[in-house]
Amino acid sequence: MIQDSDDLLQIGNRRHRSRHGIVSSLSNGAISLLIMRMASIGTFLVLMIGPFRGGWMKAETDFPNYYTAAVLVRQHQPLHKYYDWTWFARQMNYAGNGTQLGAYTPQTPLTMLPMVGVAGLPPQAAKQIWLVCNLLFLGATVWLLSQITRFQFETIWLLAFCGYFSLRTNFLLGQYYVFLLFLFTLTFYFLQRKHHWLGGLTPGIAFGLKLYGGPFLLLFAFKRQWKAFLGMTAMLLILLGVAIVLFGPADVLYYSTQILPRSLEVGQVDPYNPGNATFATILMRSLVAEPELNPHPLLQAPWLFFFLRSFISLAIVAFLLLGVSRKQTTDRHDFAWFVIAVLLLSTSTASYTYILLLLPLVLLLEESGPLRSIFLVASYVLLTLPLRPTWLFPKVWLLFALFLAVGWTYWRGMPRRWAFAAVLMVTLISLFNAKQRMMSYEDEPGQHFERVAVQSGALFSSFPVVSRAGLFYQSMGHDRYVLRWLHDGRSEELSFGGQALQPRLAPDGESIDFELVANRSSTMMRFDPSTGISAPLAMAAPADTAVSAISPNGRWMAIESAQDGPTHIRLRDLTSGRETRLTGGNCNSSAPAWEMDSKALVFASDCQRAFGLPALYRAHATENEN
Repeated sequence: MIQDSDDLLQIGNRRHRSRHGIVSSLSNGAISLLIMRMASIGTFLVLMIGPFRGGWMKAETDFPNYYTAAVLVRQHQPLHKYYDWTWFARQMNYAGNGTQLGAYTPQTPLTMLPMVGVAGLPPQAAKQIWLVCNLLFLGATVWLLSQITRFQFETIWLLAFCGYFSLRTNFLLGQYYVFLLFLFTLTFYFLQRKHHWLGGLTPGIAFGLKLYGGPFLLLFAFKRQWKAFLGMTAMLLILLGVAIVLFGPADVLYYSTQILPRSLEVGQVDPYNPGNATFATILMRSLVAEPELNPHPLLQAPWLFFFLRSFISLAIVAFLLLGVSRKQTTDRHDFAWFVIAVLLLSTSTASYTYILLLLPLVLLLEESGPLRSIFLVASYVLLTLPLRPTWLFPKVWLLFALFLAVGWTYWRGMPRRWAFAAVLMVTLISLFNAKQRMMSYEDEPGQHFERVAVQSGALFSSFPVVSRAGLFYQSMGHDRYVLRWLHDGRSEELSFGGQALQPRLAPDGESIDFELVANRSSTMMRFDPSTGISAPLAMAAPADTAVSAISPNGRWMAIESAQDGPTHIRLRDLTSGRETRLTGGNCNSSAPAWEMDSKALVFASDCQRAFGLPALYRAHATENEN
């Protein structure tokens, strides 16, 4: 009971303080929300004024690769030619991309599919539409994450912006990874909403377009999410059918047997470049010598390379699946861990790849304490930054540390016999694979023939031509294909106003004919070594065909043959009719050219390099007479 006026006064003061606290709390919340929204608007404007505007105004790699392939689909061009670097360079120019270097390797047969609808537009207009689509994909991703987590839209947007450098390269280059991020986020959204069929369809699309969704099939199987598993399988079959309808079964088989295995082993351009932050690159750079791209490895041990490459990848997959099968954590934790593992298993990464980490970051933050949250955000930010020095591969180790930190919850308390059995199985498989790969490696040209025209850092050397003036060949220059001329103990670069492709010996035995591709047309040119002058020829560029070359003395014929899968060079003795295989290995050798004395020939091979990016070798015909 209230006794006096003092009690009434105290009650009034308490009510006043309570109302003041509520108003103050609401005011602080409103101020925080206002700050968040202002920061979101500011960072969005930074993205629009910087990377988005830069990509809108300027043509850069890599969008022209996707765009050109989409144009080729509309023209009904055969798929296997897309993976020929020289042929694709010609088509890029025809499509309006100038002399820009590019390639379609190692994309899937359907990577270009989202661009087919805009391929009828000029290249930059098509890129602008793609950039707008990417902006919508990014906004949709942030919204979806705000619907399946406790975080507000503004918070998730600011987290996305913390990966600014990854967003920057995605928009500047017109890359693909914001779209992949959207597909992965949509996958988890569907799974959370119990739409398991739809949750299986979207990673199937991601796998069909960019291979990144593949491990999720294992996730669905091990978690017994059979509707998602069947949905993903159905989508993969649908996309396979689309690819067969577009390109035919033979070209899809060519991709599956020739392109896919190589792309799963090494990076797409330079497998020794530390800028490609993967375990495969670390191992190649450390254990495999390559005269132009990696002349001084830490140790020349190819067997160890093949073993460790398989062991690391299989161990990641094995312990990933063992961890998930124990059902120690939530579905969001499992999904986030799988996305991290997908990046760790990749054989080709760049700054734009790491925007995919936004999804696992947001999912993991929701169930993390302060210290773990700091570690997750710091890892995300650092992985999207251009870390130095690249030769120490800081991103690989940081991503691996993130994988271990997230996975520790699964492995803690795991029976030792499980781990021992997994390591034993992975070791045995890796030993067998290393043995098989060494058999192929020992059959490669690098183990039998000498290298020719070695130039530090050269990515492409092919179509050799031997003339009385020296050795000519097609090479990759700074911004276009050029000819290189090896003579008098030196190498000279011959650059022209376009792409200089496929040199051939002129009838005079000294001059060089080549195709000059510029301004969406091809012109045959003749270069005269005695004057250094090139002039157009009144003839059409010959069609690309398999090469055969008869030695000057008429005894030998060198033939390109793909009867065993990869392209190899075979030698036929024209006097006896006997034919032998000159080159071997699970790689391609092509473009044979005889030296003037008929004792040796020069050819190109991409063994221990990225697919379609060869170096030159010299083989002596007399070594194959017995």
